[in-house]
Amino acid sequence: LREVALRDRMRKVADQGRSLPDAKVKWLVNWIRENLCPSLGVSGRRSGSVVKWRDRRVLIFTENRQSTKRYLREMMEQAIADTERAEERIEVIDGLTSTARRKEIQRRFNASPAKDPLRILLATDAAREGLNFQAHCADLFHYDLPWNPGRIEQRNGRIDRKLQPEPVVRCHYFVLPQRAEDRVLDVLVRKTETIKRELGSLSHVIDESIEQRLRSTGIRHVDAEALANELEAKGLPESSKAATEEELEAARERESELNGQLERCRNVLERSRKHVEFDSGQFRDALSCALELLGAEPLRAATREDGERVWEVPPLDRRAATDPSWTRTLDSLRTPRKREQKIGEWRKTAPIRPVVFKDRGVLSDETVHLHLEQRMAQRLLARFRSQGFVHHDLSRACLANTEDSLRRVVLLGRLLLFGSRAERLHEELIPVTARWREPAQRNGPLKAYARDAERHTLQLLDRSLAKQKGKTLSATIQAKLLASASRDVEELLPQLQPKAEEAARLAEKALLTRGSEERRKLETTLKDQRKRVEATLVKEKGREAQLRLVFNRQEVRQLKANMRSWERRILEFDKDIEREPGRVQSLYRVRTWRVEPVGLVYLWPETN
Repeated sequence: LREVALRDRMRKVADQGRSLPDAKVKWLVNWIRENLCPSLGVSGRRSGSVVKWRDRRVLIFTENRQSTKRYLREMMEQAIADTERAEERIEVIDGLTSTARRKEIQRRFNASPAKDPLRILLATDAAREGLNFQAHCADLFHYDLPWNPGRIEQRNGRIDRKLQPEPVVRCHYFVLPQRAEDRVLDVLVRKTETIKRELGSLSHVIDESIEQRLRSTGIRHVDAEALANELEAKGLPESSKAATEEELEAARERESELNGQLERCRNVLERSRKHVEFDSGQFRDALSCALELLGAEPLRAATREDGERVWEVPPLDRRAATDPSWTRTLDSLRTPRKREQKIGEWRKTAPIRPVVFKDRGVLSDETVHLHLEQRMAQRLLARFRSQGFVHHDLSRACLANTEDSLRRVVLLGRLLLFGSRAERLHEELIPVTARWREPAQRNGPLKAYARDAERHTLQLLDRSLAKQKGKTLSATIQAKLLASASRDVEELLPQLQPKAEEAARLAEKALLTRGSEERRKLETTLKDQRKRVEATLVKEKGREAQLRLVFNRQEVRQLKANMRSWERRILEFDKDIEREPGRVQSLYRVRTWRVEPVGLVYLWPETN
């Protein structure tokens, strides 16, 4: 009877405390009150009117135990129950969350807090890899800690990574002074930080050494202090030191190689900028011009609340009603489609986002970065390029005023080089400049300028186009030039051909050089990959024997499957090395080229 009475008493105490938050939850609620929702009342009760939230988020990691995860969510939901849009403030990612659902939660968590109410994300270790949450979150809590230092680092890496806009990232964990076991966890975290600071990264051997030690004995209350002291002073066994040094040395080599690749990429980017002379302002103007050719308004500049300058796209959705091919093009500018949302409904409700022409440096889906490969930009540029040459007739000519005293004419030709399957390999504008004379005063055809006079003429053209507004030429002059345009093109076109041939030879030579370089790089990359796979296979064959000794059948089966895959890949490498580099090089071989006139410009003296 005494035992039954004691059991009933214990059950009553447990029932009374079942719905009460523990010390860690209380601390979390206080932190949420101070940082996310200042008006949150005690224990979640409303302290005044509707409780508002700040534009800030928090990520909370917990072990993959159903009871802990459910308890933590219930406590959080109780704490914020009376706040504004409370049912939309918390989400969970665990091992049962589908891939589509994870992406949707990641999208919401990285969206602007002003537009999405999600503020608290509870996650198990299923979210410690492959998902990034740094766009609007710089605070992470470990509700409970794993025993593997690498897993702690992977968790922190969800927000402590590139494109994190905050200068400081705060990763918290709980230590209860009255619990001797928490002294071990505290040492574990500090050990992780020390290893990473001294070695630059966490060694796989070190991870396993610490985790195996904890898993073999657990953290028993009576042994907690001794275990903490052991971990504090723990070094690697002699048998593991060589493997660790080898692993760290390989990591340093990979880091050095990566830094070298980054430097080479920077050099290539700088050379490309100088060669292409890309200017975002001119790119934007070309897109606006293409929009006007379509009969739409140009891009309109606007300023967001945060001061960022953006450009708004005109309502091209009306054009999609008559030209269905525009529908998918416009989809690239809409806000991302929500999970299980029907395409038709999404297109009706999702607005066209504003565009920017420079990488913002943060994760965001509030704007669209228009670059040369973006679908909308490519279509508008194709429209812009095609306008100058329609039905094999020159259809674009313009007049410009200059401060020069001579009358000049510029014929612009477009040089196109094509590879196999008519792939466009190179495109370049070829100018021919000449002094313009009235047809009645000519002793022969117009004669193209030499190099210096041509450079000066093109500089005059650039300065003229840069002017906000020039003088309007009289109708008489316009009629005279229009009547002469066909003859001028006919006389200058033969002089365009040799310039185009020279430019085509130079471009073809550059393409052949690039093709050879790409072939060499690809061949080197494939050989390096084969060596790495072969080395991994040799290493894992030795590990297979160790796994057999501990009777870990599941890991042995997985390792065998991996080894069979690596063996097949090694056999495929020889075929790839023989076939792929040559195929890539052939992509840069010019099959044919052509030059076509695309514009005629008359430079007329302002004082004439």
